[in-house]
Amino acid sequence: MKLYYSPGACSLSPHIALREAGIPFDLQKVSTKTKEIDGGGDFWTVNGKGYVPALQLDSGEILTEGPAIVQYIADQKPESGLAPKAGSLERYRLQEWLNFITSEIHKQFSPLFNPATNAEWKAGVTANLTKRFDWLDKQLAAKNYLLGDQFTVADGYLFTVLSWGKYVDIDIAKWPALAAYVARVAARPKVQQALTAEGLLKKAA
Repeated sequence: MKLYYSPGACSLSPHIALREAGIPFDLQKVSTKTKEIDGGGDFWTVNGKGYVPALQLDSGEILTEGPAIVQYIADQKPESGLAPKAGSLERYRLQEWLNFITSEIHKQFSPLFNPATNAEWKAGVTANLTKRFDWLDKQLAAKNYLLGDQFTVADGYLFTVLSWGKYVDIDIAKWPALAAYVARVAARPKVQQALTAEGLLKKAA
């Protein structure tokens, strides 16, 4: 497999999933601005939507959209526990979380990164995110991960998008349970490996 990624972007989520699953893969860096592939190549020819992540399977097929990619990865290694069994209520709980994260958290951040977004719009988006974080903080107050004690691909995704707060002046420390959750996920060895590989965490001396 080959994962097309950009450091710190939403592609960090499947990157974490691949490492947690123990699946061999290659990393291919992509510029989100120029759409050029590191080392040469046009990313538009890989994913016509123009954004990461994109996962090239061993068959050569390309899978896109983060929530779909991480479930595919989890299903390659069911023993990893990264996703509950297909057809179980717990699996639909996972999908419930993935849908919430992608629509109510991930996409809410997009205008905040856009220099063309005016201050009034940004204030409205920040207010919406604040409400979501208030709710999330309550959900995580009494459990380690979104589905309880088991780390799943939804946690890798939520961790990724929460990490963007520092770039748009949203201090996650305002929500104690969320801050503790981010620290807990960040401490996982495979997560640290992914962060280091993307240049987001310095290697230990």
